[in-house]
Formats: sequence, C-alpha cells, structure tokens
Amino acid sequence: MQTEPDVLTDHSELILSTSIERAVTGRDAALTQIELLIQQLDAVSRLTSEVGGGTAQDWAMKSGHRYDSWLTEPSDKAMPAITRNIDRSIWRDLMLKSGMMALMDAQARDQWHKNLEEGDLPAISEANILSTFKQLHLNKRDVFERGIINVFKGLSWDYKTNSPCCFGKKIIINNLVAHNRWGFSLNWGWRRDQLADLERMLFLLDGKPSPDNRADISARLMEHVRDNPAKETYEDAFFSIRYFQKGSGHITFKRLDLVEKMNDIVAKHFPGMLPAK
Repeated sequence: MQTEPDVLTDHSELILSTSIERAVTGRDAALTQIELLIQQLDAVSRLTSEVGGGTAQDWAMKSGHRYDSWLTEPSDKAMPAITRNIDRSIWRDLMLKSGMMALMDAQARDQWHKNLEEGDLPAISEANILSTFKQLHLNKRDVFERGIINVFKGLSWDYKTNSPCCFGKKIIINNLVAHNRWGFSLNWGWRRDQLADLERMLFLLDGKPSPDNRADISARLMEHVRDNPAKETYEDAFFSIRYFQKGSGHITFKRLDLVEKMNDIVAKHFPGMLPAK
C-alpha cells in the first residue's frame, strides 16, 4: 500500500494575505462611496418631490423600466442589502482563489452555493476572512477525501466489476448517456457531476490543476458524443469510456497508480476493507 498522497501538503496558505487586504480595503471604500451616493440622491429626490418633480422612485417608474435599484431607496434600507450582495460576491471570489472549490465534490459545492445565497454570511473583514480560511486550511484534506469517498459510495454494486471494497481497474455507472434514433447524448444530472468529480480527484492526486467545468471530462465527453454519433468509445489520458444504448458507461482507468492512491483513501475511511499486500 502506498503512503498517503501529498497532494494537499504543498500549500501553506489557501489565499495570499495581499488578496485579503485588497478585498477588505476595496470593499470598505466602495461601501463608503455608495452610502454617500445614496444620501446625495436622497437629498435630490426630496428636493424634486417638494417642487412637484417626483421622487427617485417615480423617475425610475416613469422611465418605463422596472424599479429594482437599491440606489433609490433610503440609506438605512439600501445599505444592508448592498453590503450583503457585495460581501457575498467577495466571499465567492476568495473561495475560488483559495482553490477549495477544486477540492469539493458536486454535493459540497452545491451546499456551499446554497449557503452563499441563503445563509447568514460573516461580514467581510480581515479577522473574519483569516478565521474562515484558517479553518478551511485545517479541513481541506477532509474535504478532498470526502469527495473521493462520495464517488466511491455512489457506485452501484449491481455490477460485479464494481467492488464494494475498492476502486477496480474498471467501474460501471448507470444513466451516463441516453440513446434515440439520432444517436447518443450525455445525460445531465448527478451522474455527469460524479464523472467530473472523479476526473478532478485524479488530476489532484497526480499533482496537476484540474480543468474548469468548460473543459472537464463531462464537457469533452458531451462534445465527443455529439460529434461522433456512431462511435461508442471515448479515450483520454485518464479514462477509456465505452457507453451503451441502455445508458450505462464502462469506465476503464489508465492510471492504476492513481487508482491505488484513491484506494489508500478508501482504506483509511473503511479500515479492513482492502486486503493487505
């Protein structure tokens, strides 16, 4: 059995301190200017209203456009909403720069985006950012390993090729493709996410940056299926994939050294499942 992979031990920081400082100072300066602008617009609105010219809200409505700008609201109502939106965008940008999104599987990313849109976010400050990313740094190996375990647990044991103890040389997944009179198409949904998660894990275990979603295995396979309606196999550096009319996909791993690293992680989480070498 190989030693635990060092894929996550090369980075002492998740994000540069200069990026944190720039985000905080830029955010604070922008909010100050926005609040000043709203106060000025509010003063002008009161003045025009007193002489029969209507308020800022009236101007927006009469222009024929739907009124939905916080800038024409009073400062005490507008600033909390504007601040939340700016902070949400900054958290999203910092998360992408940290590289944590590349470690997450689809389920974890969906939960992060849900928390981002619906949850109570801490205000952007140096203390809050450092605290958040310190915790992410401590947990990043667990996040990465959970992604591999979720892919493993998502396999169907209805196929003898899929071992309930480890990743084998080949795995079979259901509902990868659809077939009709015009040929094959790649299905949307969690199977597609599972395949992209699997490729991302292999890239990281190989010490290489994973491709974004515009160039990952799901995008490339979709293009291959679309452009080669009569061809039922796909090949790249990591996989050989053969898909069938019933929708299943047979995925053969080309890098067995990386499969062994994945199995090291499976064995860590499920002790005793893998036989000793």
